[in-house]
Amino acid sequence: MTTTSQANPVRGGGHRAPAPPRAHRPSRRSRRVGRLTPYVLLLPGLLIIAGLLLYPMYQLLVMSTQKVGLRQIRGAEADSVGAENYERILTSEVFWSSLRNTIVFAAVAVTLTLLVGTLVGILLNKLGKRMSTAVVVSAMLAWATPQAAVAVLWRWLFDEQSGVANRAFDLLPDWLSELLFGRADWTGYTWFLESFPTYVVLTLCVVWASFPFIAVSVLAGLRSIPGELHEAARMDGAGAWRAFWRVTFPMLRPVFSVLVVLSIIWDFKVFTQLYILANGMGNKEVFNLSLYAYAEAFSSPPAMGMGSAIAVVLTVILLIITGVYVRQIVRQEEV
Repeated sequence: MTTTSQANPVRGGGHRAPAPPRAHRPSRRSRRVGRLTPYVLLLPGLLIIAGLLLYPMYQLLVMSTQKVGLRQIRGAEADSVGAENYERILTSEVFWSSLRNTIVFAAVAVTLTLLVGTLVGILLNKLGKRMSTAVVVSAMLAWATPQAAVAVLWRWLFDEQSGVANRAFDLLPDWLSELLFGRADWTGYTWFLESFPTYVVLTLCVVWASFPFIAVSVLAGLRSIPGELHEAARMDGAGAWRAFWRVTFPMLRPVFSVLVVLSIIWDFKVFTQLYILANGMGNKEVFNLSLYAYAEAFSSPPAMGMGSAIAVVLTVILLIITGVYVRQIVRQEEV
């Protein structure tokens, strides 16, 4: 009886082993489709961005070179004035005072927001789970409160007649109040007539409403850092301050980079809080660029071309600042 072997022939038996199957190489068409797939998937999002952001920005640029008033709002064709709107705002004292207010306020508010938010985030990381959750929920209520409600609250706190702030300052000894603030009697003091006290209240208002987001972001970053790194730093004799700058801060640098950019954008564009605190557009000394653009565009008579030009200038300033900062971030990452 003859038995047929089903086993693969051995190389020494005179039979050649079957060649392994060739790997399937994709065709040129399939490779092209593979390269185009990511762009096709991004196309819907890009179309939405173009419709909601790029097209309005284009219309803003066009309007900034036109004279747009009541006649144009009613349907008349807008007259092109070229760079006249930009020349008028760049030669206006109100523009330069508004620009100064915007930059100084943003610098102070961003610094204080990041500082307070970071300190609160570190504190939350030290607390127990239940207490940390309770504090986070309480802080996020401030962040989630509408900007108009926050501004009304702070305007009431600093009201000249029934405000809590004036009454609290009146409780201070006269010599201490005179030493710290230059005045001893706070009865009927109005905070919203001059630029400096108005921006003091605005800074407190914005920092109070903004630091919870920073704190929660820092807390999330701290909890992602392995505990072994801090333990090794303590074993090397590093104190809390040195461990923060040598271990914690380098690990959280990407988080801080994003938070700084977002804070700059938000604080440069503050409008609602300032509009409510300043009680409208009557005092030009307290204008920032956002309120100045609104005042030009919607005051009587409206000059929407001027308002658009101011908005374009504000956008360019933000793009320059954030562009320089992001470029520094990329360079640091490459190093």
